[in-house]
Amino acid sequence: MDNDKNNQPSKLNDPTLFTFFNEIGIIDQLARTAFERVLPKGLTVPQFSVLNHFVRLGGPRTPAQLANSFQVSRATMTNTLKRLDDAGFIVAERDPNDGRSKKIDITQSGRDIREVAVGSLMPLLAEMSTRFDLSAIATLIPTLQAVRIELDNSRELAGEVAARQKDQ
Repeated sequence: MDNDKNNQPSKLNDPTLFTFFNEIGIIDQLARTAFERVLPKGLTVPQFSVLNHFVRLGGPRTPAQLANSFQVSRATMTNTLKRLDDAGFIVAERDPNDGRSKKIDITQSGRDIREVAVGSLMPLLAEMSTRFDLSAIATLIPTLQAVRIELDNSRELAGEVAARQKDQ
């Protein structure tokens, strides 16, 4: 990042949405690194994310559905799922409707480690809460959720825009 001594970005004339998503990307990097430092030993952020996905949205899911949800390759998701399965945090069973596919679901052990992971984050969040105006952050949540929903509903948009640019 090109920052001055006060960690303030240089004054650029970038479009608002670029700046918005750039800030989200930087926040993601910083938050991910902080979270990785406090996660239970052996649990990675991608593994936690899969467990959190199941707790938030329920299961079961196929590996392909999970790969799509996380916008990663099936091979990447398969690797993550294997590690979670080896640890006993998920269970993989043959799909009764499609013998070639598996259905993945979280186990109680997976729910428990997810809770431990969230708990390990609490001291960090408590410290950070003294540094931010939480009411101001709370007002941002609906906007961030709306952006997430729109991006989730527009997953093919970047490919469509790229195709139009090539045609020009």
